[in-house]
Order: sequence, then C-alpha cells, then structure tokens
Amino acid sequence: MRSGLPTDTGRVDLDLDRCVRAVRSRDARFDGQFFTAVRTTRIYCRPSCPARTPRAANMTFYPSAAAAQRAGYRACKRCRPDATPGSPEWDVRSDVVARAVRLIGDGVVDREGVPGLARRLGYSDRQVERHLAAELGAGPLQLARAQRAQTARLLVEGTDLSLTDVAFAAGFSSVRSFNDTVREVYDLTPSELRRRTRAVAARREDGRGRGGTEGSSPRGTTLAPAFTAVVVRLPRRAPLTPDNLFGHLTATAVPGVEEWRDGAYRAAVALPHGAAIVSLRPAPGHVAARLLLSDLRDLAAAIGRCRRALDLDADPEAVDAALSEDRVLAPLVAAAPGRRVPRTLDPEAFAVRAVLGQQVSTAAARTHAGRLAAVLGTPVDDPEGGLSRVFPSPGRIADATADELAMPAARRAAVLAVAGLVERGELDLGPGSDWARARAVLAGVPGVGPWTVETVAMRALGDPDAFVPTDLGVRLAATALGLPSSPAALARRARPWQPWRAYAVQHLWATGDHTANLMPAHAALAAPEKGLRS
Repeated sequence: MRSGLPTDTGRVDLDLDRCVRAVRSRDARFDGQFFTAVRTTRIYCRPSCPARTPRAANMTFYPSAAAAQRAGYRACKRCRPDATPGSPEWDVRSDVVARAVRLIGDGVVDREGVPGLARRLGYSDRQVERHLAAELGAGPLQLARAQRAQTARLLVEGTDLSLTDVAFAAGFSSVRSFNDTVREVYDLTPSELRRRTRAVAARREDGRGRGGTEGSSPRGTTLAPAFTAVVVRLPRRAPLTPDNLFGHLTATAVPGVEEWRDGAYRAAVALPHGAAIVSLRPAPGHVAARLLLSDLRDLAAAIGRCRRALDLDADPEAVDAALSEDRVLAPLVAAAPGRRVPRTLDPEAFAVRAVLGQQVSTAAARTHAGRLAAVLGTPVDDPEGGLSRVFPSPGRIADATADELAMPAARRAAVLAVAGLVERGELDLGPGSDWARARAVLAGVPGVGPWTVETVAMRALGDPDAFVPTDLGVRLAATALGLPSSPAALARRARPWQPWRAYAVQHLWATGDHTANLMPAHAALAAPEKGLRS
C-alpha cells in the first residue's frame, strides 16, 4: 500500500490508486489498514463502506482513524470505521512505532501519559511523537483519544451505565471532554448515540417478533459482588479456521484459571485495575466477547488482550498466499484457510507455564500449572462458571517458598529466575516489548531451552515468525509430509516461510490427531494427545 503519493497528512505514504480501487470494490481486506475521508461530507469510512462511492477527486486517505479525526473528519454512522479490525502491520513489526501502537492499545497513555509510554519504549517524548506522526499522521495523545472515543461508544451502546460513569470508565478526565469528543467524532451527543442504538435494537427485535439477540444480554449488568458485564463484538478478517485456535487454548487450559463452557473459552485474568473474567465465543463474522470487569477502566485493555490472544488483527489472506507457495504447505492451507496463532491473555503467566511445560506432555503441563495456581493464585469469585483463580503474578511466584513450589530443583530454579526477571522489569513480555531483547534475556536463563524461548515468542510476544523445529509435534508432522525432521535441517527448509513461520507451525500441528486441533465441542472424538507441548 506504500507508493510515494501524498495524502492530506502531508506525508508520502499511501498508494492513492490502490486505495481508490479498494474503495470502489468495497474490499473488506483493507478495513483497518487505511481509512477513506470524503472532503465534501467531512466523513471518514472504512474501505468496505456500503454507501455510494464518492468521486476519486473527493477522497483522501489516512493510515489511522486518529489521523482522520485530527484532520476534522467524523466517523461514518453506517460503516462504523472505528470498529474495524486493527491493522495487521502492528502484529508483524517489532520496531518502535509498532511497539508504541500496541502499548497505546493496552491503555498505557491513559494510565501513565506520554512520558510513561516513552519510558517503556526507551525513547524521549519528542522522539515518540515524531515517529508516530511521521507514520500514522497522529501523535500518541491523538491515538489514545481515538481509542477512548471507541471505548466510550462501546459502553454507551452496550451497557446501561450512567453517562458520567461511562466518561470516566473510558478514560476521559472530565464529563465535558467526554461529551465534546463523542460529539466531534460521531456527530452525536452521548445521549443521542444511546437513543439511536436502542431504537435500532428495538426495530430488530420487533422484526423478529421476539426479544433479545444471541450474546447480547445481559448488557452492562452488575454482578454481585465485584463484576460488571460488558458484551462486545470483536471484528476479524476472513477467512478464519477457529478449530486449532479455540482447541489449543482449551487443550492447554490451566484448571481453575481457564475453561471451555457453553461453547466459549473462558479465563480469569489480572488487568491493570483489577481482576476480570473473559468469555470468547466464535460467531459468524466476529468473535463474541463477554467481559466481567471489576473496574470498567480496564475495558480497552481487556479488548486488546482478547484481540491479541485470538490473533484477530492478522491478515489471513497475506499469510495464506505466502505459505501456499510451498508445495508441501499448499494443500494444508487450502484445507484450512485463515488459521490463526493461539496466543495468550497473560504473557507473563505464559512464560512461567512454558517453563513448567518443558519436556512434558500437555496434560502434565496443565497439571503442574494448575497446582501452582491453586497454591499461589489470587482467588476470584466467578458468578457464571467454574473459574476460581487468577494465575499468580511474577512477584508472588518470585517470593514463593520451596514448599509452595513443589517441583524438581532445576525446574524450580528456572521458574523463579523467569518470574524474577519479569518482576524486576528485565524481561518485558508486554505489548511494547522488544522481541529480540526478550528472546536474548529468556535464553540466558539456566534451564530454559530453545523450545521454550520460541514458544514464548510465538504465544506471549506474538512474533508471527517464531518457529519451534525441536517440537515433537512439528517433527512428527515434518516426517509424515516428507520434510526434514532434524531441527537444523527443518529450520533451513522453513526459511521461505518467513515471516509467517508461526502460522506454518499451526498447519504442521494440525496434521496430527491431538485434541488441540479440534473445536472443543468435538474434542472427545480425537485420539489421546500425541506430540504437542505448549
């Protein structure tokens, strides 16, 4: 999409001809990758907007919703461009701009301000501003403002909270700034936005002749004693093969911390302001998320965690096209297009779990992690299911006694070392982490091998090129497909798969009969686990 043609941002960036073609064809693949602004109406849209296509002379393009808003455009009420999947570019890259975007999505600017963002990145405030403005047409404050506006819309439309509560839960410093921002971005006051949403919902219910919709009730229900429930739709790009995604998360679920219940993956997780319970269910065109939050200020962070855990901002067509060039992988991709990489809601906890899972089966890894959670985890009162614990924090693990960490001495030393590094900030696994540095720090821990490093890179860091040639399941698949089975030879053979080797791993794993390859509803049909560890 890069070409050297200017946009209204004054940057040399977006390819105008390709953008115009995408808009004219209403190509949803580009939703979230750029935004179309119409000079005559002062509205910005997603490329797939169903409204009448404007003249090319009246269109201009922006790389982010924040840049369009900064230029004075308001969001289209029909296509709701702020609700598109995020750009896949930020999942692929590990440079400072990508790291900054992921941190802003996690709410760092709202919690710590621009100085906190810059400190996490190791840059000055001015450098961060300059990098983001050069590439996205907006600085960190504008990007965070756009996110606050989207969070506010979700709360206005999806809950019965008072508008004052919505304002502060969305991260605004005052009700006035909340009102002004919503009016500017959506051309509606918060009250008008809520009335409009309820009127549309009422018409839909009347048309069906029955009340309620799947996954939409209760909305904004306060659950005693600690949670407020919020239901949101998480958009994603097509195609999507959800089997290994939800199958893997369920097959590796830690007892008491994660579960599969009533067709949804559920997990208890610690967020910046308190505990939460998330429920994720695959649905046509989106993933339905039900979030039980102890503090509504964590809504944006919870949504970001869910999107990363399910790899929803990936570009499946780009991944599938690249892997299909390999004659061995092509049939696997054709049989299951749009495979995602199952990641995690809690990167720090996953690093500890990966150490516990070294050289043992999936079932044994779950048992070890479950015991650790039962002893050290933070209790949580799940009003809707069977979750009882949030996985223990790195600090709690680092302070644990030998009796509390009942495991072999070498494994205990590795677990304590990893937890200590995370607690001291020497090992950063969050959305703004430097992938190369995190790998190097983790590889320096005695007792942590290449399999653990790459597994953490794949599922905690979210590196799309992480590769585990030493994994037993990968080697079994390689042998069955006629690929080299030795780790060194397989790594050489996999070089053409870059930068999508983590996705290639999913296709290789899926050739086996492990329960992780099936949607949990059908997991009982699979043979006992064989050769999968993570």
